[in-house]
Amino acid sequence: MTTELTYLLLTALLTGVLWIPVVIGYVSSRGPLKPSDYRTVPTSPLPDWVNRANRAHLNAVENFAPFAAVVLIAHAMGVSTQVTQVCAATYFYARAAHAVAHISGTGFFFARTVLFTVGWIAFVGFAIEVLRKAA
Repeated sequence: MTTELTYLLLTALLTGVLWIPVVIGYVSSRGPLKPSDYRTVPTSPLPDWVNRANRAHLNAVENFAPFAAVVLIAHAMGVSTQVTQVCAATYFYARAAHAVAHISGTGFFFARTVLFTVGWIAFVGFAIEVLRKAA
């Protein structure tokens, strides 16, 4: 497996488990689900960290598809360079740190925004390298 596919797999796993803190927060705040909860969603307030965990999960899901598409296109084209490898690793670690910063609510040095931007730059760098190799 290429480095890029490895980091795509790790990013998929990260994205796939980010719902777990949300469910833990819902259950710890509201108790176990009741049959009536499936008809009408409870509206009791949730702790801030649960709302942040939900937003972190949604943000990861929204950003996964473009990254996956570029990695899979690169793989189909046989493009694997030091640039794509570094960008894939940077993207994964930035997304993992972004999730932690988002859920924890840290505002330290605008960490969430900085980490999102680092991941986005890694994605764009990866895409540009693929486009460069395609030309």
